[in-house]
Amino acid sequence: MEHIRLNAYHIMWLFVFFDLPVTTKKERKLASAFRKDLLKEGFCMMQWSVYTRHCPSSESADVHEKRIRALVPDKGQVTIMRVTDKQYGNMVNLWGGSRTKNEKAPQQLELF
Repeated sequence: MEHIRLNAYHIMWLFVFFDLPVTTKKERKLASAFRKDLLKEGFCMMQWSVYTRHCPSSESADVHEKRIRALVPDKGQVTIMRVTDKQYGNMVNLWGGSRTKNEKAPQQLELF
């Protein structure tokens, strides 16, 4: 049985940042539908207009990026950014300054 080790430089994370107009009822409905569609596509809300999704490969990221492009409303701005798992692991999240200076980030779980 052959084991394939996952490479942190091949695993990708997709970030979707968006700023959609919400001044009319129709615009609010379209923005809400876009957020719900992102959730259906397996994205998780990181912040109100920032969503992330793990992709096991660049090819998988290509597929999800294509799907996002098809969901984008006519108005507003949507930005898609890819980062490697290695880069994602260097991210620091702060919630109200709750992490102390000497506190280490938790280790990322690897599946074999």
